[in-house]
Amino acid sequence: EGPPGGSPEEPREEQPLQERGSSLGVPPPVPGAAAEPPRAQPPARGEDFYCVKWISWKGQRTPVVTQSENGPCPLLAIINVLLLQWKASGVKLPPQKEVITAEELMAHLGNCILATQPRDTSEGLQLNFQQNISDTMTVLPKLSTGLDVNVRFTGVSDFEYTPECIIFDLLNIPLYHGWLVDPQSPEQVQAVGKLSYNQLVEKIITSKQASDSRLLSEGLVAEQFLEATASQLTFHGLCELTARAREGELGVFFRNNHFSTMIKHKGHLYLLVTDQGFLQEERVVWESLHSVDGDSCFCDTDFHLSHAPGKEGVTAAPPDHRLQQSQVDQDYLVALSLQRGQDPPSVLSDLELARQLQREEYQQHHPHHPHPAPPQPLPARAGGRAAGERRQRQRPDPDCTLL
Repeated sequence: EGPPGGSPEEPREEQPLQERGSSLGVPPPVPGAAAEPPRAQPPARGEDFYCVKWISWKGQRTPVVTQSENGPCPLLAIINVLLLQWKASGVKLPPQKEVITAEELMAHLGNCILATQPRDTSEGLQLNFQQNISDTMTVLPKLSTGLDVNVRFTGVSDFEYTPECIIFDLLNIPLYHGWLVDPQSPEQVQAVGKLSYNQLVEKIITSKQASDSRLLSEGLVAEQFLEATASQLTFHGLCELTARAREGELGVFFRNNHFSTMIKHKGHLYLLVTDQGFLQEERVVWESLHSVDGDSCFCDTDFHLSHAPGKEGVTAAPPDHRLQQSQVDQDYLVALSLQRGQDPPSVLSDLELARQLQREEYQQHHPHHPHPAPPQPLPARAGGRAAGERRQRQRPDPDCTLL
């Protein structure tokens, strides 16, 4: 039997986001296996698989599961939390593991869920646990394609409770979002209230056909709120998220219909980089979450800023101070010429520039005295400047203004 979700010949029945109305979820991935990774035996045809990236995490060589398409899915977000929490969760992969299938990930996840069975043998708790396990088994097949979660705009942990959320509760993994209404906007607070996303969409649709001016106005405000926060993260939500998450806590962050592994380190939020394109980038492990507009930076496993991929190891050539000084001289000469209403000079050689600067500055400070004879050229040296040729340009008086 293949992995949950069916084979390419039997496409998944789950509808994409745009066909599910107001439901929030991740569109199903395109069926089929990704490209064969190096030095790895690919799984059976049609089986979903993921490449494993090994990082150094808290002194231990730790695996991180990556994927190549459709963005971070809840299965990877949850399993990566468990892998990074290996001391507590006990989830580990073989040291040489390079590729893992969705079926294997489900097996690891199932073992973790079964390990949550309460030690209390009372009938009530055991029946409740069995019901939770039953609900979780229904949800598991959806984890690799997406979950329908329904956020509320009142708090970073506020979701409509659905069977999809049970897995986060059983594994004690916090689920966060940052799509909040700003309390300093009373119109939005009034229009959105404590409604969930689905309820707010229904309110907007209903308000467009209502004759009540108040309902019509609230519907318009609610629609403007959804349009202005289409990225599903607000500044107020980011502030609340930073305040609510505990230091060192690993959780799952929901945004843009994707799920990412999140951690708070020294007061800052970071998302685990699971894009397979960074599989060989050892210094790209975390991505900062400090801006609503998507501005972020990559960090290594110790949260130190890392260079952009492709530029690592490239050291910039040391600046040529002679060229810098020459540019300063050119700029200064252009400024003097513009100040006198003259046309800017063309590019000059160093020697011509030195003479021109000397004449300009001498005329500026001694307008009634003839200019001294030009200096004699210095002897040239093969392959470079003569010793001591680097000149020091006289500084203009402090009260001289360059426009």
